[in-house]
Amino acid sequence: QVPLVESGGGSVQAGGSLQLSCAAPRHIFISCGMGWYRQAPGKERELVASINVDDTTTYVDSVKGRFTISQDNAKTTLYLQMNSLKTEDTAVYYCAADCVVGIRADMTPRYWGQGTQVTVSS
Repeated sequence: QVPLVESGGGSVQAGGSLQLSCAAPRHIFISCGMGWYRQAPGKERELVASINVDDTTTYVDSVKGRFTISQDNAKTTLYLQMNSLKTEDTAVYYCAADCVVGIRADMTPRYWGQGTQVTVSS
């Protein structure tokens, strides 16, 4: 089991900001696509943002312009900066990695973190 360790979730009012972090082993961090997923109660899991080994990034339409995915190579940590949060962003957020096909919306990554709760109140 690959230890992807998330942190940074919490509760915030609408319009606020949070930053999620995901610490990964170096060999995963430098060789695999990584991304953030979320799952809200009663809803399917969705891919929020991804960054692949060629540094290309993707975002689901609902977070474009508000969320930014980034990496710190020295710390082997993946981040998700979330600004202008909305109540509909409330979900459990998961860090994930895949070293074969990268992060793709139509495939399930191999490695997952434990999840961190983000709650946005009005």
